[in-house]
Amino acid sequence: MKTVFLSLSIALLLLLATPAAAASQEISKQQAMSIATEAYPGRVLSVKRDDDVYKVKTLSEDGKVRVVVIDATSGKILSGN
Repeated sequence: MKTVFLSLSIALLLLLATPAAAASQEISKQQAMSIATEAYPGRVLSVKRDDDVYKVKTLSEDGKVRVVVIDATSGKILSGN
């Protein structure tokens, strides 16, 4: 009985710890590209990782080059000029 209780307690702790670990994960380069092109449609010219941000350079259909800065942890767009 104690073994079952201990096993269930450990399983519960692991389940509760999983969302916290997932929240600290960073977005991938591919995800950064998707976030940038959803907000600013166009062709991706380059993606660079600089400290805690991705810098995604895009080219719009009308020829405008834009650098979209995305937080590498949250995926939030910080700027898009």
